[in-house]
Amino acid sequence: MDKKILLVAAFLGVTAIILGAFGAHALKKVLSLEQLATFEVGVRYQMYHALFLLFLGSFAFLGEKERTIIFYLTITGVLFFSGSIYFLATNTITNLKTKFLGPITPVGGLFLITAWGYLFYSMLTKKQ
Repeated sequence: MDKKILLVAAFLGVTAIILGAFGAHALKKVLSLEQLATFEVGVRYQMYHALFLLFLGSFAFLGEKERTIIFYLTITGVLFFSGSIYFLATNTITNLKTKFLGPITPVGGLFLITAWGYLFYSMLTKKQ
């Protein structure tokens, strides 16, 4: 599982850098400043959680069960939170019907909060 976590962390990191560069250069010409700022929030949170997963994959203090739960909470959170933000921020150029994604963003945020909360709980209750 550690290798899987680290691979996903690396994938999220590299795609965050690519999306950040894409936003700063290509999207700068076609999106408003507000849309670009929104897109950047998605990139930022994706990168934060790529780093979080790097930490998680190399952190031996937690057991396999705890790391697995945190991993899946984080992945779901990033997909829902950052993914919905990317689509919402670019809907004027993609012409996709994205209104239904509005409620998905806070659900993704809740998954991310739960991942961090479960990490805190797991560390707090772990016997050395």
